[in-house]
Amino acid sequence: MNTRHITRLFGPAVVAATGLSACILAPAAPSASAQPCPDVDVVFARGTGEDPGLGPTGQAFVDALRPRIGARSLGVYAVNYPATDHWDTGLDGIRDAGAHVVSMAKDCPKTKMVLGGYSQGAAVMGFVTSAAVPDGIDPATVPKPMDADVANHVASVVLFGMPNVRAMNFLNEPPVVIGPLYKPKTIKVCVPEDPVCSDGMNFAAHDTYASDGAMVDQGAAFAASQVEALPDAAPPGPPAPRGPVSTVGGPTTPAPTGGAPNAAAPNAGAPTAPAPTGGAPTASAPNGGAPNNMAAPSGGIPNGAAPNGGFGS
Repeated sequence: MNTRHITRLFGPAVVAATGLSACILAPAAPSASAQPCPDVDVVFARGTGEDPGLGPTGQAFVDALRPRIGARSLGVYAVNYPATDHWDTGLDGIRDAGAHVVSMAKDCPKTKMVLGGYSQGAAVMGFVTSAAVPDGIDPATVPKPMDADVANHVASVVLFGMPNVRAMNFLNEPPVVIGPLYKPKTIKVCVPEDPVCSDGMNFAAHDTYASDGAMVDQGAAFAASQVEALPDAAPPGPPAPRGPVSTVGGPTTPAPTGGAPNAAAPNAGAPTAPAPTGGAPTASAPNGGAPNNMAAPSGGIPNGAAPNGGFGS
């Protein structure tokens, strides 16, 4: 996104509110890849008006990250979306990025993913991590958020010049809310006085990320540290063994399931003991729990009171 795009961002003509606000998040169709699984995979969404691919900021980020991960192999995926001034097309980026993330988590479970984006691409990637549909949007009309397990495969989220609440308000879009499972491993890199991500008004500052080595290095250092911190995926364990069947009391009689003996249980196996007097247990014996119609919990929030799942603070 260059200065011309920022001017349009804050100008009177903005996109309709049905764009990114209707675009959470996980896709329905994962993408397949014949390439071997890399140790680390960077998924990056470029900014508005940049040529297809990673964009200059994304390329600078990948170049800075590569030497920081040592001998690990590095895969790179450029999110496929228009990245135009019409931010409603950001939905395409959210779907495409989410599809790749879900596919990698399923097909390459040992790969550690680094999610990133610049400007509009940062907003796209932020929405990919969201845990809920924005307020006012019917959840039945948008893709569901990604499964919680997917977060275990994401090492870090690096967002350069991500539009803040002020910028999103100008676009009549809800603010980007990073999902709680991703928030601890997310960094928002913002050049001072960049009006898109700060309170400043230096529009030229938004164009400097690709050439600002300090900003790029900040993001790359954070990503590398999070890759190191994320535990390697454990290989699947062997199936649990089946428990033995007891033959005490007869070769074909299965062992009882445990617990206190029933008063009516047979006394076979004790030939010299007198037969029990039988009858109900004494008054001091516990009754095994509260009555079902009194103290049993309802098992969760009633349907009528279920939360709406919108964006929070």
